[in-house]
Amino acid sequence: MAVTLEQTIDHKQHSWGSRLVNSQTFWVLLAVIAACIFLSFATNAFATKANLFNITRNVTFVAIIALGMTLVIITGGIDLSVGSVLCLCSMVLAVVMHAGYGIEVGILASLATAILVGTFNGVLIAYLGFPPFVVTLGMLSIARSLAMVVSGNTVVFQFGPDHDLLLSIGGGAWFFGIANPVVFMVFFALLTGFVLRWTKFGRHVYAIGGNEHAATLTGVPVKQIKVAVYIISALSAGVAGIIQTGWLGAVTTNIGAGMELQVIAAAVIGGANLAGGVGTAFGAIVGAALIEVIRNSLGLLGINAFWQGTFIGGAIVLAVMFDRIRNFRQSD
Repeated sequence: MAVTLEQTIDHKQHSWGSRLVNSQTFWVLLAVIAACIFLSFATNAFATKANLFNITRNVTFVAIIALGMTLVIITGGIDLSVGSVLCLCSMVLAVVMHAGYGIEVGILASLATAILVGTFNGVLIAYLGFPPFVVTLGMLSIARSLAMVVSGNTVVFQFGPDHDLLLSIGGGAWFFGIANPVVFMVFFALLTGFVLRWTKFGRHVYAIGGNEHAATLTGVPVKQIKVAVYIISALSAGVAGIIQTGWLGAVTTNIGAGMELQVIAAAVIGGANLAGGVGTAFGAIVGAALIEVIRNSLGLLGINAFWQGTFIGGAIVLAVMFDRIRNFRQSD
């Protein structure tokens, strides 16, 4: 018996509650809320205005990159180079502005660098069939090496005539006292959510992750879409690098080191499936929020910061285990 579109929509509406309960993002969000409530009572510093301002600002850098990473993971890929790409783009911005060029030129040079890196990764993966892990692992080393070459492995902290404007972009609060990085994060999250939910490109991204062979047979431009998502991933790292440069007020060649693991963790904890086909923009934000709350809480509770990796790694394992349990239940 054929199932009409109206019947499918009606079924989805009736199963909204069950889908919410089975949603990994929902449970992670509850975990974030519960952790915030607990820390508000367990410590005197967590719920302060200054600490909450720092949490919301710190989470944005991982969250913005996680949005791009989510698209890559949905297609069944991975991008290990984002931390080094952030470093390279930040350094290009800093060096160009330090040379006396305006902020517009610096930002364009930074984003152009990200596009070149993303195109390189995407072409090797989509057209030449290289494994994403190998290509992006290689780019992880290449991008950071290029950042050292560009800067002479020095710290750049003077940004030319638009120095104050760059610092204002990353460290200011232009809208109702909300930190600019948070505003940028919300904007990019809404844009990513719209693209995934309402555009043909978003449907193609999910189709590739669900079944790449079937997507090819139905006319989805698989190779072009794959190149596009790696460009978006690199661009998200470039944008985060620009904002973080303005926030820190200086760029070193170790900026973004290890950040790729936090970004992947945020996407996976937020519900993205490393096998492909599953992931949301909201999930990436929630996953990044949980990681930042964990990081922030360790110091407030007097726990050695070296435990951070253990907690985040454990959260990844729990997220994957939750996904496996859900799949087993659905198959039964």
